[in-house]
This record gives sequence, C-alpha cells and structure tokens, in this order.
Amino acid sequence: MSADGTLAPAIAAAPHNLEAEQALLGAILFDNEAFNRIGDKLKPHHFYDPVHGRIFAVCSDLIGRGKLADGLTLREWFQREGGLQEIGGAGYLLVLMENAARLTSQARDYADLVYDLALRRELIRIGGEIEHLATAPPEDMDAQGQIEEAERKLFTLAESGTGARGFSAFNIALARSIETAAAAYESGGGVSGLSTGFRDIDSKIAGLHKSDLIILAGRPAMGKTSLATNIAYNVAKARLESNRRVLGEDEKPAGGVVAFFSCEMSSEQLATRLLSEAAGVESYKIRSGEITQAQYESLLNASADLQALPLHIDDTGGISISHLMARARRLQRTHGLDLIVVDYLQLVTASSRRSEGRVQEVSEITQNLKALAKDLDVPVIALSQLSRQVEARDNKRPQLADLRESGSIEQDADIVMFVYRDEYYLKNGEPKPGSDEHMTWQRDLDAARNKAELIIGKQRHGSTGTVHLSFEGAFTRFGDLDEQPQTSYGE
Repeated sequence: MSADGTLAPAIAAAPHNLEAEQALLGAILFDNEAFNRIGDKLKPHHFYDPVHGRIFAVCSDLIGRGKLADGLTLREWFQREGGLQEIGGAGYLLVLMENAARLTSQARDYADLVYDLALRRELIRIGGEIEHLATAPPEDMDAQGQIEEAERKLFTLAESGTGARGFSAFNIALARSIETAAAAYESGGGVSGLSTGFRDIDSKIAGLHKSDLIILAGRPAMGKTSLATNIAYNVAKARLESNRRVLGEDEKPAGGVVAFFSCEMSSEQLATRLLSEAAGVESYKIRSGEITQAQYESLLNASADLQALPLHIDDTGGISISHLMARARRLQRTHGLDLIVVDYLQLVTASSRRSEGRVQEVSEITQNLKALAKDLDVPVIALSQLSRQVEARDNKRPQLADLRESGSIEQDADIVMFVYRDEYYLKNGEPKPGSDEHMTWQRDLDAARNKAELIIGKQRHGSTGTVHLSFEGAFTRFGDLDEQPQTSYGE
C-alpha cells in the first residue's frame, strides 16, 4: 500500500514455475537416468530459484563423476561443503522426491518448460538492456550500432542450447558422408560443394564446402578481388537462373545467396565490375562514359537482368568482426545465405585485443570467421594480402609463409589459394629493346598474356596444385582455359 493509502500496483514476477523445477529435481533424485535423458542444454542458471539451481549443479557434478545423486548423498554433500540449511535442510530434499515426476518423459517435459521460462526471463533482461542502451548510449555508439548490438544479444540467446550438439552416432555421420559423395556423383563433375562457376577450380577443390574457411590471397594487382567477385557473381547467377525454371522433384536449386563484405571498394564500384562482365563493356569505358549507343543498350539490358541477383553487398569500411557476424546472421534469417565473401581480411577490425598487436587481432578475426562458417553452415571466402617479401624473390609465386600474420591464417583456413599472374611482373621488367634478353622476355610475355595461376597452397580435404585460368583485364574477368597445362605446383 502506498503512502496515500491506495493500493500500490503489483510488481509482476518474472516468468517461472517452481512446481516444474521441483518435479524435475525430484525425478533426477528418484532416478539418475532422468538426468541423462533431459539433454545437455539445461544449466543451473536456468532455474528461477537459486536453491534449485544449486541442487541441480550438485546433481550434475555427482552424476558426471559416476556417483549416485539421491537425497542421502546430497544431504551428505551439503553437510560436508556447507549450505544444507540454505537449501531448506534434509527435509526439502525429501519434499522434492515426493513431488518427483515419476516418468522420464515427464522429466523431459519439465526440463523443456524450465528452459523455456528461463529464455523468456532472459528476453525481458535483454529488453531492459536495449532500453537502457537507447536512453543512455555510449558516446562512440550511434543508433545503428545499438541495433546491431541488440541483434547480437538476441541471436546469442536464440543460439543458446543449440551450439553444443554433443556426440553424433557414427551411422548418422556416415549417412552425411554418403550424401556428400552422392552429390558429387550426381553432379557428373565431382563437385560435392557449391560450384564456383569455374570448371578447373571445381575439379581441384570439388566446389566450396559448407563450414569451410577459404583464404584467397595475392599481392596487389594480381586480381584477387576480381576472382572473388567472379565467384560471387557465378554463385548468385546460378541461383537466379535456377529460380527462373521449374525444378524436378528431386532436383535442388543451384547456386545460392551471397553476402559480399567489401571493406575496400564501394558497392557502386563492385556493381560496375559485375555490369562490365555481364554486358561485355570495359569497366574503364563505363566510368569515363566512352561508350557507344549499342554498348549503352547492352548495359541497360544487363542491368535489368542483374536486378534480381541474390547478391548482397556491405561496403562498410573497417567493419568489426562482431558486426560482420551479426549482419551475416541477419541476412541468413531474412533472405537465406549460402556464401560469404570478405574483401579483405586485413581491413576487418577485431572486437578486442587491440593492445596485444595485429597478430592477435588477425587470429581473433580468422577464428571468428571459421566459427561463423560452422555456425551458419556456409563457406566463407576471405581475401588476404601477402607480405612484401614476395617482391624480393626471383620466383614471385607466393607461398604459405608469405601470408601476413601467416600463423593464424594458415592454421584456421581449410583451403589457402594464391592468385598469381606472371604477365604483371614481366610487363614491369622489360629489358633493353633489341637485346637477346628482350627477345626471351617477349616470348615469355606472349606465353603469359591473359593467363593467371590459382595456386592451391593448402587444402585440408585434398591435394595442392595449380589451376590455370584465363584473365581479361579489361573486364576484370577470369575464365577457364580451353587447354589445361599439365604442370602443377606442390603436388
């Protein structure tokens, strides 16, 4: 009652059910097998009554060590460790057993109810934090940052209890393996993953596999962004074409929805590259306006066709890894997601450890990208710069040791690929015209013209080697070579 004699409004209690908590704990004390059958997502902090949470924690500890957890053993434990009176004494343990859910199926139902109520309480808590964040935000956080932080908290809550899958029976794992082999067999080309759109790359790595972290590295001007853009475009285009036709009963849609995080180039620049490739008009002509009427019409037609492309571009410069992960998860929830491309690794910022040095930052970023690939069950292609030591060697083909902060990148990656174009270096090293060296140089340049190498430096699921590609600089476009050279690297 308030000071003026009126009834004060009742304070609503957080969602809970003490009877369900008692029935569940009693069932565990009555038959420890009930604990093994309720799953592993329920934790002590999910109980509304702290006493119940403490009793559950002791039961979990005893049963986990192969010991009996019943009224007698718990009474002895609390007498020895202290706290028997705090839980209501030995009499309360007897009350729990008297109220026990006698059937294991009932215990599972009560566990689900306790967990669901705990999530609802957590939702209320997060709602309060979001309200406080909006009314008194930190100085360095704008409204968009608050939204992303709220999404991160909600996604973490939504994923709680789902990340720890525990043991998987071998027959289930074996069935998944057979499904992968069947997908490769039915594709006719040995591609069990998501097709890159490049015949020879798919042949070498069997496509882009779910949960894989793929590092695509190269020195500046080698074309790593172009290749990543080509792959993203091919994947999105295959899905667009698949959506436009009627699929067979057992046919799965090709391609997929792509998220492209462009930390260096703007979304407009990336769109210009894609438009150039689709319309067959040089990108520099698009930017300068040096195009004919026919080329302009080609651009309009290509633009109309690309409107529905399931390719989503985020060109936030210096995006943090936490924001990148939150936005990828949001896209998966709203539009679906089959491939993530990050251009490039060294421009992503870490969420912490900034004072510990760049190596630790990159380690955090690569670990989180690998975790994101596993959590969302999609391949992640992350571009990476190479150190300048490449330029000091006569043979400038990159190696794993050339990766910047190479230790963490090489360790976390499932596949490491390097883009290399001999033509680039040959053009910059022309000898004196008329000399014997110039004739040799001209012959080598002609042989390397419009060609590129994709060097597979590491592949967790297969062999290393080199894929030879064509490259059209005017359209920033890679392609398959009609004749695949037999030489390879690292076999």
